[in-house]
Amino acid sequence: MRVPFIVLLASLSLSTAWAPGANPDRWHDETYRPQFHFSADKGWLNDPNGLVFYKGEYHLFFQHNPNGTNWVNDLSWGHAVSPDLLHWKYLPEAVPPTPLPDGKMAGSWSGTGFVDFNNSGQFQTGTDKPIIVAWTATNLGQCLAFSNDAGRTFTKFDGNPVIPMAPNRKGDWDRDPDVFWYAPGKHWVLVMSVTGKGYVFHTSTDLRHWTTKSVLPRMFECPNCFELPVDGNAGNRKWVIWDASSKYLIGSFDGERFTPESGPFVLDRGKNYYAAQTWSDAPDGRRIGIGWMRDGKFPGMPFNQQMGIPFELLLRTIPGEGLRLTKYPVKEVESLRYEPKHWENQTMEPGKNLLQGIEGDTFDVEADFAIEKTTQFRFTLRDTSITYADGRLTCGNVSVPVQPIDGHLKIRILLDRTSVEVYANDGAVSLTNAILPSPTDRKMSLASERGAIAIRSISVWRMHSVWNDAQRPSDK
Repeated sequence: MRVPFIVLLASLSLSTAWAPGANPDRWHDETYRPQFHFSADKGWLNDPNGLVFYKGEYHLFFQHNPNGTNWVNDLSWGHAVSPDLLHWKYLPEAVPPTPLPDGKMAGSWSGTGFVDFNNSGQFQTGTDKPIIVAWTATNLGQCLAFSNDAGRTFTKFDGNPVIPMAPNRKGDWDRDPDVFWYAPGKHWVLVMSVTGKGYVFHTSTDLRHWTTKSVLPRMFECPNCFELPVDGNAGNRKWVIWDASSKYLIGSFDGERFTPESGPFVLDRGKNYYAAQTWSDAPDGRRIGIGWMRDGKFPGMPFNQQMGIPFELLLRTIPGEGLRLTKYPVKEVESLRYEPKHWENQTMEPGKNLLQGIEGDTFDVEADFAIEKTTQFRFTLRDTSITYADGRLTCGNVSVPVQPIDGHLKIRILLDRTSVEVYANDGAVSLTNAILPSPTDRKMSLASERGAIAIRSISVWRMHSVWNDAQRPSDK
């Protein structure tokens, strides 16, 4: 976890419940409250932490300042659970700061979560398997806490830190432990960021005693390391490791050392994607992740910052590029769609707006364009333009190359009140951007900017709020 580039200070008290113009009969309907992206009930939010699935629930922990809308050093871990990655129930703070002998507090910085199914750490006391979280306590080291009640409460291990902070490193810590089980070696792996070195790998059989094994240079904070099948072939698997910037490597891992075979590549080219992590033990073998949408702006709100939409990861061979990691919104998002509009086999001339009359602040859009050399089109969603021209896809001030596949280009756009996420060719390209449009700017358009264009299909859905049926904190 890193101190944000922009620390946004808010003058609004956290006791303020509703923004001007919000409907007081609807919970979480403030002017700039994301309607289908996760945000904290109140206070500052940054990196997702401790992502773990257990007994039908996705656990989302996150860097949290529950006492204000600004970033602070002594953060805690906020906590929410969901059955479907969309409708979240807030739970009490899971990992508060740790008192130090000098009277100061060691903030609970970023880390990971997992289930110790074999009770190798000897933390289990009842019938539930222990959920373990590992985090960096600032100026102290890498720490563990465990839960024996399906993640409702956590107890800090009295032997913390399991890996003490390296000496003379105050102000720039060893941080962000990613812990996972390596089945072939029957041991745990902990990889963390160490300034000046990169990623350092450790192993353990009991979660309490760790041995340093190897170093992977030129990687920076918030590691996540996992294995995926190649093109859906379970018999052909590769390992992936990334850092907070979404830089990733594809390679092999022997339980102690990661060996890069290709990369580095960049998973998301948007200006607001950062510090993503993936859920351990997700059902059906899915590798599901979520990232912080860093540096969004939420003026006058009782909360600050939001998460991106949860996504599923695949290793796919992309024509003309080779093996790449792709990210695409989880299929559960489709359950929020309503009021569909659909067109097929349209030819759109310049000056015509196919989406004329469609207005709102939350949409899911899927389109498939037949691409010629002269094809140039522009979506305008509220105050954000998304254009394609000359082999480049542009959202706001971010432009990336994207090539048609078999003569056509597929585009997916998720628009929420303060964010727009764009995906091309089923996640081969993704752009995550924060926005702050005027609340009264609700128009949508799609126009050709260079001759007639052929649209194979386009669908537009409005999106339900995930907060309508959620449990309010007062209902707990």
